[in-house]
Amino acid sequence: MWYVYIIRCRDGSLYTGSTTDVVRRLKEHNAKKGGHYTCVRTPVKLEYQEKYSTRSEALKREAQIKRCSRQKKLAIFKHNIV
Repeated sequence: MWYVYIIRCRDGSLYTGSTTDVVRRLKEHNAKKGGHYTCVRTPVKLEYQEKYSTRSEALKREAQIKRCSRQKKLAIFKHNIV
């Protein structure tokens, strides 16, 4: 299974990514091994995740979410709006 997730960084910004293991990936972000963007904004907190059968589906959804405005991203995890 693949997951798309949204995390909230220390500065309040939102980061969207995809992975096969959300718990592991969150630990990597908080250990400053999750890429430059989150590395300088730790700690991060998981706000939302979605489950997909294939990597392709997850990457398409990740790209879709990344194109959304901040308000739309907040609505996604606060109200589960797609």
